[in-house]
Amino acid sequence: MFSEKMYELGAKSSVIREIFEYGKKRAAEIGKENIFDFSIGNPSVPAPAVVNETIKELIDTMDSTVLHGYTSAIGDEGARKAIADYLNETYGTAFKPNNFYLTCGAAASLTITFNALCEKGDEVILFAPLFPEYIVFAEKAGFKPVVVMCDENTLQIDLDAFEKAITANTKAVVVNSPNNPSGVVLSEETVLKMTAILNRKQQEYGKPIFLISDEPYRELVYDGVTVPYLTKYYDNTIVCYSFSKSLSLPGDRIGYILVPDEVCESGKIYKAVCGAGRSLGYVCAPSLLQFIIPKCVGKTSDVSVYKKNRDLLVNAFTEYGFQVAKPDGAFYLFLKSPEKDAGAFCERAKKYELLLVPSDSFCFPGYVRVAYCVSTEMIEKALPSFQKLAEEYGLKG
Repeated sequence: MFSEKMYELGAKSSVIREIFEYGKKRAAEIGKENIFDFSIGNPSVPAPAVVNETIKELIDTMDSTVLHGYTSAIGDEGARKAIADYLNETYGTAFKPNNFYLTCGAAASLTITFNALCEKGDEVILFAPLFPEYIVFAEKAGFKPVVVMCDENTLQIDLDAFEKAITANTKAVVVNSPNNPSGVVLSEETVLKMTAILNRKQQEYGKPIFLISDEPYRELVYDGVTVPYLTKYYDNTIVCYSFSKSLSLPGDRIGYILVPDEVCESGKIYKAVCGAGRSLGYVCAPSLLQFIIPKCVGKTSDVSVYKKNRDLLVNAFTEYGFQVAKPDGAFYLFLKSPEKDAGAFCERAKKYELLLVPSDSFCFPGYVRVAYCVSTEMIEKALPSFQKLAEEYGLKG
């Protein structure tokens, strides 16, 4: 009568969404101001002014039948050219408009790319901690997900474990830097060693292995940290990007897939992307959002707010005795659970109206994710509750 697999996915939402919905219910009961919801990556910083200014300008000056009409299935050429020009100027690349396929955000980019690449028996390597939907997207495309744990001390890639995980069936590897859920940025040293392994394995197996770079947080970094641009390090890199986080537009899905000319059989891979987009119904991303790109590409929301929130939490957590990996980017941090069962820790945190996400759903047990893309005021109000929680576990700074 219906797909049991799809029923299972629909009947049980992600842990993140479950906690988010619990928070909304609890807020209705005791007041939103009394709930400290750190569950979901919903940017609290407004979009940069140029976004709304451009939307108003388009509405006032552009023919509405064009503004709200179909673009090319792969996306408006002017928008694709603007992205190419920005990346070329920023990273010294030589991309062209036809290297890009515009999408409804990073989820669509990843889903399309997985479906474009996957053949029967293929495996995709995912590094934990990972965004849990990777597994959903990969399995739906037909991939067998192979999860490789990162080094717990650094949360960088465990290179020995990575090399051992690559087999003749490995078709692709997914990296996410800055990382959701840890906020860790892959160092250039890690990238160089990772790509050296990939090049060796390509030669060993006589086949391409594609590196899929999921980049919704690329511009959200602090303290002068640089995010290596992976197409400069490895030829078979495909980029999946979203403007949702950099421009604070999570509800206005817009992003792209980049297939550089250096990718093996790039023309055919690009056509496979187009075919996957067609088969999935992901053609012609929202036109209004496409048309804002030329004036908004490269812009970001006020990152200093996220940095302030990060520093406030890291300093407080350290003072209270929690172990925390200081994030270099995104707007998440990874807090080590004081007890082995991170889910039990999160349940205890609810006593203090603190909503945290256990790391089991990120395939990396023993931690919780704290999304600090919330108001600074809320963090300040939540700190006494975090302190009480630490005292309950007998922690000391």
